[in-house]
Amino acid sequence: MIRCQAAIADGFGRFEVDTIEVGDPTDDEVLVQLQASGICHTDHASLQWGRPLIMGHEGAGIVRATGPLVSEFSAGDPVVLNWAIPCGTCFQCVRGAQVLCETSRPAHVLQRSAGHARPDGTLWQSQPIDRSFNLGTLSEWTLVRSAALTRIPPGVPFSSAAIVGCGVMTGFGSLTNVARPQPGDRIVVLGCGGVGLNIIQAARLAECGRIIALDQRSAGLERARDFGATHVIQVSPDDNTLAEVVRRVMDWTEGRGADFAFEATSVPRLAFAPLRFVRDGGMALQVSGINESVTGEMPDFMWNKTYLTPLYGDCVPSRDFPRIFRHYLRGELRLDELVTRTYQLGELANALNDMMEGRNAKGVILFD
Repeated sequence: MIRCQAAIADGFGRFEVDTIEVGDPTDDEVLVQLQASGICHTDHASLQWGRPLIMGHEGAGIVRATGPLVSEFSAGDPVVLNWAIPCGTCFQCVRGAQVLCETSRPAHVLQRSAGHARPDGTLWQSQPIDRSFNLGTLSEWTLVRSAALTRIPPGVPFSSAAIVGCGVMTGFGSLTNVARPQPGDRIVVLGCGGVGLNIIQAARLAECGRIIALDQRSAGLERARDFGATHVIQVSPDDNTLAEVVRRVMDWTEGRGADFAFEATSVPRLAFAPLRFVRDGGMALQVSGINESVTGEMPDFMWNKTYLTPLYGDCVPSRDFPRIFRHYLRGELRLDELVTRTYQLGELANALNDMMEGRNAKGVILFD
């Protein structure tokens, strides 16, 4: 067993950095020494999941050992982790919807998942402990199934690769795999944090026409312009109905509305807001993973609008991660610039606070 440091959530709003033990890999398991772990809003939410668990689900590191059933990875390989860990044989995996795997059920965060490594593979205080999304990347070492890994090509820093594991994939995939706009289509992005910025740069790659970014923070709008937004609107905190924002969006879309609108704020009251920005027959997408109960006005759904809550950008890691890395290596997709600040594991509280206050596009924990 390897003894290392990890961030442990207590399930009721608090966490501590403490020692865990990580076992040797068996069967299809891989032992990874993590080099970087991204921070996202789900990490903050995991503090309240009602049980102790190792935090973190965006990670990149180096393979140190493999189980006997693993042939595609070797010690020394640089890898990025994904939390859509497919079993490959269930109904959803066979039909190509790996993100909806019925065996690992990675996004069913309020229940124990079946797709993690053996229960005694990771111990805290001599007892088995769950890992967030079957990964637990806010740890110096982790033990995962090989299906959770994608090799990182030369030239991609660990800090940039780590954030591909969720935030980049969610934004990029929601536009590229789910919305699938045509060149010239007009989109609205509500929220210019890590996910929103990746929707924006994916829209730029897709040659969308007007890319309209909305945020309360001027710093977020500055980043949005830098990543490809053609128009920006600073939302007033007093505009609870977004009436003024809707008016300006309509002015920029000939009174018709956008073809696609995305919510990327994690604010429950804004879950249905994208419906107000899209044209008749348009598509509204809620991509920030809001789990709270919300209410909406039925007329907002009318006239053949589509409302979707895509999971993880409909990710197929073997298809999507290499594509994202190719864009990055060609200079078409910006990853390094998304990392606003890096931290050590002992600074996790500061990293979470900076994220919740909107000071970072993405914060990343680096491991020595």
